[in-house]
Amino acid sequence: MGPRFQNDDRARLYREMYEQHGALAPVVLPGDVPCWLVLGYRELHQITSDPALFSRDSGLWNQWPNIPADWPLLPMVGKQPSILYTVGERHHRRATLISDALAAVDPFELRENSERFADRLIDEICGRGSADLIAEYAKVLPALVLARLYGFSDEAGADLVPSINALVDGGAEALEGRDRVNSAMRSLLASRREAPAAGVASRLLHHDYSDDFSFEEIVEDMMVTFVAGHQPTADWIGNSLRLMLTDDRFAASLSGGRHSVAEAMNEVLWEDTPTQNIAGRWATRDTQLAGRHIAAGDLLMLSFAAANGDPQVRPDRTAFTGGNSAFLSFGHGEHRCPYPAQDIAEGIARTGIEVLLDRLPDVDLAVGAQALVWRPSPFLRGLASLPVRFSPTPTSTAGGHG
Repeated sequence: MGPRFQNDDRARLYREMYEQHGALAPVVLPGDVPCWLVLGYRELHQITSDPALFSRDSGLWNQWPNIPADWPLLPMVGKQPSILYTVGERHHRRATLISDALAAVDPFELRENSERFADRLIDEICGRGSADLIAEYAKVLPALVLARLYGFSDEAGADLVPSINALVDGGAEALEGRDRVNSAMRSLLASRREAPAAGVASRLLHHDYSDDFSFEEIVEDMMVTFVAGHQPTADWIGNSLRLMLTDDRFAASLSGGRHSVAEAMNEVLWEDTPTQNIAGRWATRDTQLAGRHIAAGDLLMLSFAAANGDPQVRPDRTAFTGGNSAFLSFGHGEHRCPYPAQDIAEGIARTGIEVLLDRLPDVDLAVGAQALVWRPSPFLRGLASLPVRFSPTPTSTAGGHG
């Protein structure tokens, strides 16, 4: 959580840790709680491929006797009833339920909703000539689209946005935001239980596996998938726009071909992946990994960001990845981000960026690139703000953008 970790030295810091410790570094979490940080690409792949040895069951943690009730990382590491910490056959059935509910999202509906909400948000800023593309665009668009896909009305979705962002920002209003989101999810599911309709919520309740899980578990999984779908997608939009506005390789894309949007988004998943570190896996028995002795119950924090820059995999970090999609940004193994969720996130992010560049073709940074500030999070990577300027333009017509 030091200053180097929060600024652009983060990638170099991971490299230095790798040079000093190898693929597995001993670190401490707040309160001097010991943990292993997995820096190596191959090691992360090995861990996520072996759930029998490296479990997602946080109940195995050998540090629970030393963890106070108010430990700040409990929301990310604690025992939870969601799919994130379910293992074995029950996890498989739960994952199938969620994946099937998301897979049924119509890609044309996804594109239409993403364009519609993107146009609506740009209409609110386009006449001003300046905006913060994080607060006024990236942190709003995914929540609006996901709310619609899940079954909320547009009005209810708009009401959810501040609560979703309060929850993920982790500030003084985080718990209140979580309660409001939980209440909204609960109300939507209750109404869909009585009157099924289109949307992810109904599909979660009326699946072949739905009876295997309680109403409370389905509420929790809706929360998890919604929040996990919103914040990394918001950061994917913001990080990609930052790259396109600051890197000469993508400068032409602001007035040129669409293909460079996809390339920038792919490059971000290597260089500034939104999901940086995740807790984690727990060793089910004593074992060896990367020359280190891992004791039963040890916590291994998975660093997707460090693994993507592993010098054994990417010896030259300055080389353009050129569309290579072997990054670990969506995880790996049975607990990876579901493929339909990945497709939805990509659809929202790419549409959001394309519509913005169509509507505001001369958009440019309003500050120097070095003045941009990253949010202080050990887990996620995203900008605190992205101030831009552009030529004022009229609002969109009924025919849409373009």
